[in-house]
Amino acid sequence: MTATIHHFSDSTAAARRLAAEIGIECRQIAVHRFPDGESLVRAAPSAGTAIVYRSLDHPDAKLIELLLAASALRDGGARKIILIAPYLAYMRQDIAFHPGEAVSQKVIGRLMATHFDGLITVDPHLHRTHDLQEIVPGIDALAVSAAGTIADMLRTDMRPDTILIGPDSESRPWVTSVAEALGADMLVAEKRRFGDRNVTLVIPGIERVRGCPAIIVDDLISSGATLLQCATLLREAGASGIEAAATHCLGRPGDLDALARGGIQRIRSVDTVDGPTASAPIAAALAHALRNFPAFTRTSHTPRT
Repeated sequence: MTATIHHFSDSTAAARRLAAEIGIECRQIAVHRFPDGESLVRAAPSAGTAIVYRSLDHPDAKLIELLLAASALRDGGARKIILIAPYLAYMRQDIAFHPGEAVSQKVIGRLMATHFDGLITVDPHLHRTHDLQEIVPGIDALAVSAAGTIADMLRTDMRPDTILIGPDSESRPWVTSVAEALGADMLVAEKRRFGDRNVTLVIPGIERVRGCPAIIVDDLISSGATLLQCATLLREAGASGIEAAATHCLGRPGDLDALARGGIQRIRSVDTVDGPTASAPIAAALAHALRNFPAFTRTSHTPRT
């Protein structure tokens, strides 16, 4: 089977690491942007399986170019096109909270299912949807866990008495997976409601952090507001140091500065999103997933019409 990775300039380093792990060729997709904001996309012909690599942070312009690339690859002879989007945008809105709202998860999922034969992402930020396959009907889909990658990153210099902290109840799966891989102690914060408008973050068992380092572990860092609340509680409880680790870091420079001022001494993330915190390559985990991914290993294929 012939396979090639095709990547955009914003994913060059990560795509090359994946290509090296698998041992296949890596080609850059050329993009020319016109003054009116439109893009001309050119992808080298690929006769076998084309693997398109692009993380979808800041997604709006990226999505259009991604669909143009898929069309160019299909027209150029690709029999199958697999999208690897380490960060998959628009997954948080899975219902309409107010009348008239679009359910972005459904829209983007159907869009991906229409243009690609398979989708691989990393720790998608899903709430009420339990399986990525539900979002992209009719194609193979896989959510890769970054827990092992994060554990390997932390293991290099983590003190034995370090306590891992989940910043809210939704973080429990991620912090549990990382803690189990490291054999580390863990605590998970909870939001408790006192009256109609008073919601407070508490960390049951927080007294155990006194004199110990604490690392806040989550799937996603965005504005960092919840992490700041956690850091305040941990500092007041006597933690000897506070860090944060996440799969995806979408925080802007101002957000990261605020986290540093709030007492978080170091922030590290997986390289699913490029940026100053990206410290752990996800390439090995993606390569392992791809080698066992049906859309990649399956030899037969029904052409799309």
